[in-house]
Amino acid sequence: MPTIEVLFDDLQRLLGMKLPQEVNELDDILSFVKGEVESLEGQELSIEIKDGNRPDLWSVEGIARELRGALGIEEGLKDYSVEGYSSVEVSVDPRLLSIRPYIACAVVKNVHLDDEVIREFMHLQDKLDQTYGRKRRRASIGLYNFNLITPPLYYGVAKPTEVSFIPLGNDKEMNLKEMIEVHPKGLEYGQIVKVHEHWPILLDAERRILSFPPIINSNDLGRITESVRDIFIEVTGTSYQTVLNTLMMVTLSVSDRGEKIFSTKINYPYGEKRVDVTPKLEKKRIDLETKYVDYVLGLDLKGEAVLKLLKKARYDVNQINSDIINVTVPCYRIDVMHQVDIVEDIAIMLGYNKIKPQWPRLITFGRISSAEFLSDLAREVMIGLGFQEVLTFSLTDKQTLFSRMNLRPSRIVEISNPMLSKYTCLRNALIPGLMEFLSNNTHAGYPQKIFEVGECVTFDRKNEKKVMESKKLACLITHANSNFSEVKAVLDSFFLNMGLTYELKETIHKSFIDGRVGVVLVDEEDIGIIGEVNPRVLENWKLENPVVGFEISLAKILRRKSMLEGKPQ
Repeated sequence: MPTIEVLFDDLQRLLGMKLPQEVNELDDILSFVKGEVESLEGQELSIEIKDGNRPDLWSVEGIARELRGALGIEEGLKDYSVEGYSSVEVSVDPRLLSIRPYIACAVVKNVHLDDEVIREFMHLQDKLDQTYGRKRRRASIGLYNFNLITPPLYYGVAKPTEVSFIPLGNDKEMNLKEMIEVHPKGLEYGQIVKVHEHWPILLDAERRILSFPPIINSNDLGRITESVRDIFIEVTGTSYQTVLNTLMMVTLSVSDRGEKIFSTKINYPYGEKRVDVTPKLEKKRIDLETKYVDYVLGLDLKGEAVLKLLKKARYDVNQINSDIINVTVPCYRIDVMHQVDIVEDIAIMLGYNKIKPQWPRLITFGRISSAEFLSDLAREVMIGLGFQEVLTFSLTDKQTLFSRMNLRPSRIVEISNPMLSKYTCLRNALIPGLMEFLSNNTHAGYPQKIFEVGECVTFDRKNEKKVMESKKLACLITHANSNFSEVKAVLDSFFLNMGLTYELKETIHKSFIDGRVGVVLVDEEDIGIIGEVNPRVLENWKLENPVVGFEISLAKILRRKSMLEGKPQ
């Protein structure tokens, strides 16, 4: 969990009130922001935030913003708005598409700074760079003296030895290659750009260099001092939404020290949106059901009480009727996606200690679920048939699911902020993971007979979450003479042990050989696929022996068995 370093007097100044210095009393107040005192030594207050999904709380300004509502100093939404256009226009070089394609900027005017405030800005910048920005890979931040910049700006590229400038904190001019080799920030983050022939560079209209993203700012334009009144903020990165969110967090923190926010215009030579205006401070609305609040919390809160708690949590509210409250969510609350997120804030503002614990009203006895019972039975059958169970990751990438399986990409559940390029989405099938397992074990003896029972995720518009999780079984056989008849015999034995009958219907599937692939049907319902793997797929996975296998839905088999046995589904 992130730990935030703030100055105690600065937090009091932003709150407009005195805070207790006794740790237990301070913890009671910080609980409203899911915080806990890690240490308090003089003015140095270290706060551990127990929520990694609230980057808006990773600064003293964000903590003060939330506490002013919780402590009754202010109520309702703190509305941030863009005053107008700053006249800053940024042109983006098309070569950045494959290097660091996105940039977002803002200008905050009449900012009041001192050494302590500047230090806290640097803490926020570093915290966002390291965590939310994934060590500057997905997003990195730059702050500049706006009055020294001549627009329009150019976000372009340069060869490593083509341009030189004095990096922040230095007095010696270096080219980009030298910065990577000797500057501390270059040594730390240089690997991000080393793989490319051209490296990112940000310049103004007079060709003066602002920064070498994501490594270092220039010492001339990128140095913030107490005398600076107007600040130009830029964020570059590889994830468009991460770049926008990061800019918003920094802009709002700077704005809490200043007066007015001004927008900039970004001109892209690629993508659907060729002209973009940043920052984006857009609020959203969510309808909250009062019955849902009581259901989740186990309370009987009156409408007025819910409205008051929502305002303490810095929401704006409009009660449509006795059952529905329309909640306006602040732009910086990127963690709020569902009613339950708002209910959690209601509970925090009410105080968890005020919710009386209750013993369960029903006495229940634990037992294995029908789904897990069937999964264990499937494992037992497959092991009895001579197969070895393996476990692969639920997270994977599109290349594994589609390209290497000779399939066209289809809609899948993707991760919005993945930590690794290898794990960018959730699997919708088990066979690709098993093929990767075989590819990594070509040194082992043959025959190889493996299986897996695991969860797969697909889209389902009827589901509240818009996705459906289903348990599947998949197996693969590989050796010099593996064929369709061999794997069909395994499928016959499996269904015999399940007490079900099935049929095969010939089909076409690009992962398998035409004429040697079929749909598995139970009572005319499609529950899976069986076949011999296409040679092109074998080549993609660098497998020399033929591979056969099947993948079936255990969830559908369970439903079918329940219907036959007259059990509730």
